[in-house]
Amino acid sequence: MQTKHYKAYLLLVLLLCLMFNKVEHAALGVMLQNIKTDLELTDTQLGLLTGIAFTLFYATMGVPIGRWSDRGDRVRVISITTMLQCGALALSGMAANFVQLMVLRIGVAVGEAGAVAPANSLIADHFERADRPRATAWFMLGYPASAICGYFLGGWLNEMVGWRMTFVLLGLPGLAVALLTWLTLKDPRRSLDLAATSAAQQETPPLLDVLATLWRNRSYRHLVFGYSLLTFFGIGVIMWLPTFFIRSYGFTTTQLGLWLALIWGVGGVAGSIAAASFVSRRARGDEHLLITVLAIIFVGAGCVSAGIYLSPSAHLAFALLAIMAAVNYGTAGPLYATIQSLVPERMRSVAVAISYLFSNLIGVGLGPLAVGVISDRLTLTLGDEALRYALLSLCPGYLWGAWHFWRARSTIVADVEAALPATQARSTAPLQESYP
Repeated sequence: MQTKHYKAYLLLVLLLCLMFNKVEHAALGVMLQNIKTDLELTDTQLGLLTGIAFTLFYATMGVPIGRWSDRGDRVRVISITTMLQCGALALSGMAANFVQLMVLRIGVAVGEAGAVAPANSLIADHFERADRPRATAWFMLGYPASAICGYFLGGWLNEMVGWRMTFVLLGLPGLAVALLTWLTLKDPRRSLDLAATSAAQQETPPLLDVLATLWRNRSYRHLVFGYSLLTFFGIGVIMWLPTFFIRSYGFTTTQLGLWLALIWGVGGVAGSIAAASFVSRRARGDEHLLITVLAIIFVGAGCVSAGIYLSPSAHLAFALLAIMAAVNYGTAGPLYATIQSLVPERMRSVAVAISYLFSNLIGVGLGPLAVGVISDRLTLTLGDEALRYALLSLCPGYLWGAWHFWRARSTIVADVEAALPATQARSTAPLQESYP
């Protein structure tokens, strides 16, 4: 039986993996303007690098990796893919042109595809349904932690040693974290004997059956569609925020890195802790209330997001951005914990991978590209302010995403209850001990 100390350690190591898995997103955003100047790129090319060229592989590889995770050792999946991601990130500093950087970004994408889905599945095995949102919220602290490291170190190192060496210095430590994961964590499936392991793998339904089951789940469909839209209109354009502040307010990368590290770090941590507290105190085991609150939050987020780009001063924009940081990071944990409760144990990794497939292809893949294209079209008339209005034009889309969450609340209770027998039957060792 796993102790509460091991479960706390598990969350900590998975958090570190997530942090190094995502640190390049923030750092790349700070360095985009320098990369553009050095390699003589257009905004559309930057949109391709940060959008579809990266996300096409990140999203599509998530499904086979998720399938591998549902059938095999999830700790090894996380370790191997983290090594690949951090190694490719370090090599990105050697890119001499757009094509080479794009190829290395693809390597980063393939490695990054193997962290979140198996980690969520591991957490679901160690925590009961009522405890999963809080545990997942703690794990999701890796996102604001990556923002702190990425923005602060990315901005500072970019000016001190250049964007090339910054990639190297951000990538290498992740290799040590991957090794730590391999050596110190254990998948509960390893405790099964060989016969039981073989039987468990045979229990894993065919992929087409998994996809059919997920499609029939009305709540799952609405959550995936809604989150995909939210990533397109919101999270997908975050990569452009540093460039927006540089062009519209004249910040240096060091100044901006410090501001964004503070905003995304403090706002993200506050949002994640608030989400964990709310779930444990008010919405423990109540997915209907949880999804209702998320829908309302996303409506408000659309208004706050528009305020960032309409703000007359950088400091007001930063204040509103801190609210968005709390929303982005605070809502992710409860959402993915709910998805874990909607499906049987042997479908958990694929369920998360499918949600990432759509949200990343639609949102992270097309969102930055859409902003880049719109910005290029507006540049002739608006100059450096073109990016401001390109970002502003996507803000109303939050309402569309929130509508899908509102629709999911009408079926969420029935769909969770339908999945409960299978989930409880296959759960490895759900415990109720405390954790951080």
